[in-house]
Amino acid sequence: MTFFLALDQGTSSSRALLFDEAGEIRAAGRKELAVRYPRPGRVEQDAMEIWATQRAAAEAALAEAGIGASEVAAIGLTNQRETTVVWERASGSPIAPAIVWQDRRTADRCESLAAHGLAETIRAKTGLRLDPYFSATKIAWILDHVEGARRRAERGELAFGTVDSWIVRQLTGGRVHATDVTNAARTLLFDIGRLDWDDELLDLFAIPRALLPEVRPSAARFGTARLGGGEIEILGVAGDQPSALLGQHCREAGEVKNTYGTGAFVVMHTGSTRRDGEGLIAGPVCSLPGEATAYGLEGSIFVAGALVQWLRDGLGLIEQAAEVEALARKVPDSGGVTIVPAFAGLGAPFWDPAARGTILGLSRGTTAAHLARASLEAMAFRTRDVIEAMQVAVDKPIERLRVDGGASANDLLLQIQADLLGVPIVRPRVTETTAMGAAMLAAAGSGALDAEALAAWQPANEEFVPQLAHDEREARYRQWRRACERARGWATEEGE
Repeated sequence: MTFFLALDQGTSSSRALLFDEAGEIRAAGRKELAVRYPRPGRVEQDAMEIWATQRAAAEAALAEAGIGASEVAAIGLTNQRETTVVWERASGSPIAPAIVWQDRRTADRCESLAAHGLAETIRAKTGLRLDPYFSATKIAWILDHVEGARRRAERGELAFGTVDSWIVRQLTGGRVHATDVTNAARTLLFDIGRLDWDDELLDLFAIPRALLPEVRPSAARFGTARLGGGEIEILGVAGDQPSALLGQHCREAGEVKNTYGTGAFVVMHTGSTRRDGEGLIAGPVCSLPGEATAYGLEGSIFVAGALVQWLRDGLGLIEQAAEVEALARKVPDSGGVTIVPAFAGLGAPFWDPAARGTILGLSRGTTAAHLARASLEAMAFRTRDVIEAMQVAVDKPIERLRVDGGASANDLLLQIQADLLGVPIVRPRVTETTAMGAAMLAAAGSGALDAEALAAWQPANEEFVPQLAHDEREARYRQWRRACERARGWATEEGE
């Protein structure tokens, strides 16, 4: 039996899953990871803890399976994107805490660049919005706030990496400083047309080129890891959402997946052509060995499962998140209630940081069950917002939506999603699609399995088909967009 080890480094935990040749999960390891909030708008992690938990998770998975390094054909790595680490090349010691993707400390710097008319130049090259979400201003902040860091960076003594580069550096004992195209494309420093770091952007953000990792395809050799009492080749690296797209077998233009987690991430494969859309971001997605570069469109939804967590922790309507489905099933609809979950603004395609959470349509007859139902509808409506923008961008309707993530276990949510989107919703048998994408990269890179063999992974799916009439669906969506307009701009002066 041949095994492939997927390392899945996320914001709240580090995980490792061992897949066999049939795409079955044979063992898993998971270690919790702390997130720190030193002051409002700042989100940090300990880079050494990121590495320690990822290594421990990998060793735990191997131990559970009772195998060593010699029985693992290859490693595939997938990771939280944008989170920024700067370390000493010689010692491998981080010079500052890792700045997490959620961190907003560089918002003023982004606003200043936008005020100078640079947002469109940046978008044209990178496919991204000018936002502190991405890595460039995080790197500059570290260089400017750690004593001597900028001078050391210019002398080549320091290295930058997103989490993938940091883990690869540690796995290989410092022998490899590299990233893949999907992670490089989230830095605001990478030209996604030329597939290379861009000197104009480096100058714009004041980032020395000597800091940067080598960029490789997602399916490539990233060195040899020391794990499980031996050595294992690292043959694939990809950011979490492109990895999930691959794990969902979305490999043709027009195919779309949505990952329902704390937030939700909708990604559409657009083939070999970059496509841009209003309120969306563009970038490379995973390709298997020998394939041309492929691109995707992405829309980030800030609140999905977090809305259910609020029902639990903020309102006390449920004790466990999984109880929301049973509560929502107590009523046939939301009773006219609409919830716009703009707890921290609205993400794609609106990108309105001043929007705030809103509940409309309350009456004396409103119950906890109506709020639960409206919460599931809100997740589905926000997904449709992004899908609508994608369909306009590619001038083609989608045929189905593939789903994964924790909330995809909720059958009622998926039926509501089908009803409000008007297309079938497909849930895979194995919902660990992010890790599966990393395992597929490793399997393809090792030569053990070709694309045809990998297509046999995920053989069984569940499908939820629309049951709502077209006119009713469209009327509900118009009502939703009215509610969104009332939520937008609320945090600005006089709501303007």
